[in-house]
Amino acid sequence: MRRGWIWGSAVVALLAGPSAAMEPPELSILVDSEWALGMRGPHSQKLEVVAQPELHWALGADTRLTAIGRLRADAFDRILPGHPRATEVSSFSRVGSAGDHVDFELRELFIETQWGRTWLTLGKQQIVWGQADGLKVLDVVNPQDFREFILDEFDDSRIPLWTVNAEVPIGAANVQLLWLPDPSYHDLPEPDATFAFTAPRFLPPQLPGHLPSLEQTNRPRRLLADSDAGIRIAAFVGGFDLSVNYLYHRADRPVFEGRRGSGPFGPTVTFTPRYRRTHLLGGTFSNAFGDLTLRGEVGWTSDRRLSVEDPSDTDLVGQTGELAYVLGLDWFGFRDTLLSFQVFQSWLLRDETGWLRDRLESNLTFLVRREFWNERLRLEGIWLHNLNDGDGLLRPKLSFELRDDLTLWAGLDIFYGRSRGVFGEFDGRDRAVLGMKWGW
Repeated sequence: MRRGWIWGSAVVALLAGPSAAMEPPELSILVDSEWALGMRGPHSQKLEVVAQPELHWALGADTRLTAIGRLRADAFDRILPGHPRATEVSSFSRVGSAGDHVDFELRELFIETQWGRTWLTLGKQQIVWGQADGLKVLDVVNPQDFREFILDEFDDSRIPLWTVNAEVPIGAANVQLLWLPDPSYHDLPEPDATFAFTAPRFLPPQLPGHLPSLEQTNRPRRLLADSDAGIRIAAFVGGFDLSVNYLYHRADRPVFEGRRGSGPFGPTVTFTPRYRRTHLLGGTFSNAFGDLTLRGEVGWTSDRRLSVEDPSDTDLVGQTGELAYVLGLDWFGFRDTLLSFQVFQSWLLRDETGWLRDRLESNLTFLVRREFWNERLRLEGIWLHNLNDGDGLLRPKLSFELRDDLTLWAGLDIFYGRSRGVFGEFDGRDRAVLGMKWGW
């Protein structure tokens, strides 16, 4: 955490120079408070207050500094008990803590400046490639914090990375070049956390007759050799917003590679979590036809590694390409109302014995949003359903803008399905949530 602040301060001092005093900075703060009460147990999951200060500073005609912090306090410390160290995240981007109930973070710190026809964004930031709701296909440049599964907004759950982001107009297209020298990966909850993963696909496979053990995650740490890089080309063609995306990176979720042996009590299998390189190639499209908007994403992953429960497999890991896509329809035919439907599918290109998930996996989402009283009252709900396991998540929410700077809301997070499913594993974590957002 200290290294992140030191790096950020050095970048600011280098790029701002004497022009930093030209205009006073703009400072704002957003305070978000949430109380989550478990519906199937006597305990509250959290009583949390989050303060997020933001600073925007014009350092010249074409240069701007943005800094965003986050201070979070939770009265109960049940979401992530004891505040684990999050070793999946590099020390330059890691969250700091002040005891078990308070953590703090430099969320973003970047300089935006123009160099010729190129627009540069340098520093700790989020890169958003996808447009899907609830689930992701191409929005994988930044890893994700799964402290509350996928219940957090994506802007809050993405882990910002130190990035060199260059955008260059070439003809009618805009080319984005990325270099990410920040070896950070998904921050996964510890086994005692409220939303710890328990579905078989997220755990080491079971090998009958063998005693299992799990080694510490082997996170890559080399600043340059373990960097990620990507390119995105976007253009407006024939009424469609189109993009082509390519990312060379390490998969953000580790794979459990098994190694068999023998011990005093019989055969053993030792699992080492590792992050492996892969290529992601895909694209997006969207177009509006009156009240109907059609949009989609597709992504091909060259080397997806997944655990297999096959005793004949040497390391209990299968390798395959993966083709994933999402197709979405947004309809604005009713006044102040949005109806949105999405189909997600993921297809493993190789058939192998013992996959811990179906070869073709399908998810559906349905979103409805209605606004009343000049957009001061909003009623919305999103439903996510997995066709393979028959499990899902239902999230109704009602929010009211009491003042321009103050919003109150209430909602439910309801899981259903079998324990083997991605959603069904949290069937006992249903909750009611009350919240407040205040901006200054």
